[in-house]
Amino acid sequence: MALTKNTILSHKEIEHKIKRIAYQIYESNVNETELIIAGIESNGYILAKKIKSNLDKISPIKSTLCKVSINKLEPTNPITTSIEKADYTNKSLVLIDDVLNSGSTLIYGIKHFLDVPLKQFKTAVLVNRNHKKYPVKADFKGISLSTSLFEHVHVNISKQPYEAYLD
Repeated sequence: MALTKNTILSHKEIEHKIKRIAYQIYESNVNETELIIAGIESNGYILAKKIKSNLDKISPIKSTLCKVSINKLEPTNPITTSIEKADYTNKSLVLIDDVLNSGSTLIYGIKHFLDVPLKQFKTAVLVNRNHKKYPVKADFKGISLSTSLFEHVHVNISKQPYEAYLD
């Protein structure tokens, strides 16, 4: 018996969710002049680029894209960013990943950014699963999903058509 994939979000739905998250980020930062959009490599960074693109169309806020490199298998290893700490010190920052699963990647990413003072810190994910090991939440989410521990969420946003599915 072949495994079937259950579509969670279609291409059109993903584009809509990205646009909605961009609006929510703008509303949350309406009084800011600068904003750091930090995406966790690789899908989180791709999602961050798409959110930034939408944000730039609707908002006068100067947004800076930041790539966050985390070893997802060893999240306690050193984390690197594409911009210097001085570039995000005392600024509002949104940390973005594609799926919030156990919460480990997001919480270690959060820990990294807490080494410097920030004006505001929010998190955004496309798919929020309800099986967290860590007390971390997404401030902005495309969809919340209750799944079994044996199911896996896949997100394809690197090439069209975009899709998110469960298997």
